[in-house]
Amino acid sequence: MRRRTMVVFLAMLAVFILCLLVILPADKGVLGNKNFLLGLDLKGGLDLLYEADLSSIEPGSEDEVMNGVVAVIANRINPLGVTEPVIERQGDNRVRVQLPGLDISDVQKERIGRTAVLEFRELVDEEWIPALGDLNGVQTALTSSLFKENTYVDVDQFGQVLLVFEWTAEGAILSEEITGRLIGQPLGIFEGDQPLLGDDGEPIAPIVNSVITDKGEISGLSLNEAQELSSQLNAGRLPVPLEPIFEQTISPILGADFVDLSVKAGLIGIALVMLFMIAFYRLPGLVASLALVFYGALVLAIFKLIPVTLTLAGIGGFILSIGMAVDANVLIFERMKEELAAGRTPGAAIEAGFNRAWTAIRDSNVTTFIVTAILFWVGSTIVAGAAVQGFALTLFIGVAVSMFTAIVVTRTLLRLFVGSRLAKRPELFNRRTGDTDA
Repeated sequence: MRRRTMVVFLAMLAVFILCLLVILPADKGVLGNKNFLLGLDLKGGLDLLYEADLSSIEPGSEDEVMNGVVAVIANRINPLGVTEPVIERQGDNRVRVQLPGLDISDVQKERIGRTAVLEFRELVDEEWIPALGDLNGVQTALTSSLFKENTYVDVDQFGQVLLVFEWTAEGAILSEEITGRLIGQPLGIFEGDQPLLGDDGEPIAPIVNSVITDKGEISGLSLNEAQELSSQLNAGRLPVPLEPIFEQTISPILGADFVDLSVKAGLIGIALVMLFMIAFYRLPGLVASLALVFYGALVLAIFKLIPVTLTLAGIGGFILSIGMAVDANVLIFERMKEELAAGRTPGAAIEAGFNRAWTAIRDSNVTTFIVTAILFWVGSTIVAGAAVQGFALTLFIGVAVSMFTAIVVTRTLLRLFVGSRLAKRPELFNRRTGDTDA
């Protein structure tokens, strides 16, 4: 038994060292080279919520369509240079986009949720209308949905920026027909209902000089605009329209202050809990305090590795879980006191205390898991639910790790002490010689 206990202890020590290497230093860590992922309320940024119109899709394909929406949005955001964006489904037909530490333009916001990026239009009676052509007997608009996803930016011999694109087979048929009838006339390029603007701020409407079949180019854009638009075009086409229904810009100033306060609150909370446990339970309390240090290192390492986006509410859930982490120890130690009062040896009292307290620990934590699952689900269905989800997730992880530390870490450390001289001093187990009750 003691040899197996020593093996478990050495494994725990190795895990503890690995956790420290992950979380220290806090800005990157020796292992993984990752910083803690902070939410918008701590880092600042933009919070957007889009609602998809699923009325035109076949019943039963909602999940597939929404997963496609998330993938396309991710591809569109990557060219914006966002560090660790959060893009996730919320409910049945919504997508939440969180862009930490980023200030993007209104045009970029609109492009994120636009179905077709570019639309080609012709001028009829001083009004721009969609350029239509015959495709298998159907009048079809010429849009960037018929681009191959291989557009790129080039510069001609005169230093003019060119956005080069290539049509698909269907696009080539439409382009040949439309440009063939519009030779000598302008071909407008629109983003939604707004004309695509050139570097000079004027709408881009090049004169068609020849029939365009397989390839074409758009000139007049700035280099940055052309590069960004090329990346957006290559990101793919949204399968359904998206409507922005919520937008919030969050300043990081208050968040930075609260991070410092949260760290101080966490340290004070851990110190007070450890003092209470040592004062009230003596040697078992000291063991529980050591297990609490292990608990804190393991939870923080998990937060970094997953990674978990830490919000103010999420940090609150973690601090709450610190207090809950010793609940199991309290139940176990009270059972141990009863066994010691009944005349059992410390070793037997430890084993009996853990065995008798396990069912209560299991049931109390399972009910907490159920509550956190409900909170996480509720947070996924409301507009401002990120804070609720963050609280639920960190609390769930904290409670799960606390069960491990109480049942494995605390038990292993106590077993090691049983084989030492300290086990022969009953007063260290909160029991004086001659005591007859707990």
